[in-house]
Amino acid sequence: MPLPPDPSASRTLLELEAEETLQLLRRAREGDRDALNTLMARYLPRLQRWASGRLPSWARDLANTDDVVQDTVLHSLNRLGEFEVRREGALQAYLRQAVFNRIRDEMRRASRRPPVGQLDVQHPGAGPSPLEEAIGQEMTDRYEQALGQLRPDDREAIIVRVELGGSYKDVAVALDKPTVDAARVAVARALVRLAEAMRDVGAT
Repeated sequence: MPLPPDPSASRTLLELEAEETLQLLRRAREGDRDALNTLMARYLPRLQRWASGRLPSWARDLANTDDVVQDTVLHSLNRLGEFEVRREGALQAYLRQAVFNRIRDEMRRASRRPPVGQLDVQHPGAGPSPLEEAIGQEMTDRYEQALGQLRPDDREAIIVRVELGGSYKDVAVALDKPTVDAARVAVARALVRLAEAMRDVGAT
């Protein structure tokens, strides 16, 4: 008698990893340190890459970006509490927001400190971040405000595809979309809504 087909055989590695992420999260909440370490290893590299374009040079002199991200992700995973993560995209968005908030705090803290070491007192090197150089500080602020106003699905689609550099397949898995084309449509619609929200923010 032939064996029944294995339902996991047609599932992609990304889909299996997404399911495993939620299982790891449940275990981490129960105090499983191995599960927590696995989640750290999964999310740290992508968030560190993302954060490297967010912290201005004058703030990076005072706080190593990788250390800031690692500390924030560890703290966030340990304090998820009752926050219910139903899919990987929501967890990525949650961690990204936590890192963004921490970076903003570091920038505020660094801006209040006098220059130290070899820094020129008259020219403390308060340069913009790479993102600010690309689109400007005002546009960066508008983007963040608009992003926060989007529906969770739209926000997660933009974060996975644009901010973290994921593929459309990554978006499909993160948002539980049935196909890559569905993910592509979701990202396109999210970007239109983001543009509209940014226009509204700029008009206020």
